[in-house]
Amino acid sequence: MSQVQNQSLPMRGAAYIVENLIDMMALQRAYLSEIDGAIGDGDHGINMSKGFSQARTRMAGRAQTPDLAAALDDLAMTLLEGIGGSMGPLYGGFFLAMSEALSTQGELNAKNFGAALSSGVDAVQDVGSAQVGDKTLIDTLIPARDAYHAALEAGQPFAAALDEMVAAAKQGQESTRMLQARLGRASRLGERSIGVLDAGATSCYFILESLAQSVKQGLTAQ
Repeated sequence: MSQVQNQSLPMRGAAYIVENLIDMMALQRAYLSEIDGAIGDGDHGINMSKGFSQARTRMAGRAQTPDLAAALDDLAMTLLEGIGGSMGPLYGGFFLAMSEALSTQGELNAKNFGAALSSGVDAVQDVGSAQVGDKTLIDTLIPARDAYHAALEAGQPFAAALDEMVAAAKQGQESTRMLQARLGRASRLGERSIGVLDAGATSCYFILESLAQSVKQGLTAQ
């Protein structure tokens, strides 16, 4: 069946979505650290890949394969416990909120994915004070969330809304190149922070892209 015909997938058996996130972060490790090295500590990719990889061990330690909500919880708790700086609380909170939003659901569909995404964004905003334009992952998250919901409100199916989310996330990530950092270590560089992508905004784009690709893979497999 087509993506349009199949607009949900079982939560049970969807832990592969988190497995794909872990694999993606390992692939992007060097690139993310390279970006971070221009205006930050240069360890963003290293720390992210380490935290995500540890989540695989946590998932494997369960008596049975987790469903998607449980796998997201494993990832969240690993990041909260194992990544220093701001990224642990930010991404840990993001995935924990998504997990909690989906914990009572038997399937993943356009509506509850949107609710989980919004909960995740709210959790990130609760942790930090960043706004769009500050050169952070918020510059990726907010446009992505808004584009996803706008697509659903326009009557687009799940897969198409995911595509809109990714396109907006990419635009948001790219927008950070010409922004001056207002928060974090990079903010001390002033105008010298202009001209470089923000590492957090970039890892956030990769995460949303991986989520979208994995969900669409599940939709077409039904």
